[in-house]
Amino acid sequence: MVRFLVQGKNLTAGLSGDIDHHSASLMRKEIDLEIKQRLPSDITLDFGDVTFMDSSGIGLIMGRCRLMREIGGKVKISNASEQIKKVIKLSGVDRITEEV
Repeated sequence: MVRFLVQGKNLTAGLSGDIDHHSASLMRKEIDLEIKQRLPSDITLDFGDVTFMDSSGIGLIMGRCRLMREIGGKVKISNASEQIKKVIKLSGVDRITEEV
């Protein structure tokens, strides 16, 4: 469900499928482990292969923002569909992330 790409101190997490309560929990564990092992300066959450996201996806993003803030990094969002961008904007998460 998550594939990782490391480029220097930047980590990209390619997400795929539906992000709901169950899958968000699994993704969160995988992403947190990579962050704790690699201590990146930035993490990009790539939503290019995500087909659906509910509020669990917002929790996923916000939790990674907290974790990255603890290590002095930031979260970027890429390849989000219009529907996902709308959910992100309505939740206010767009104010604590950067779109790339």
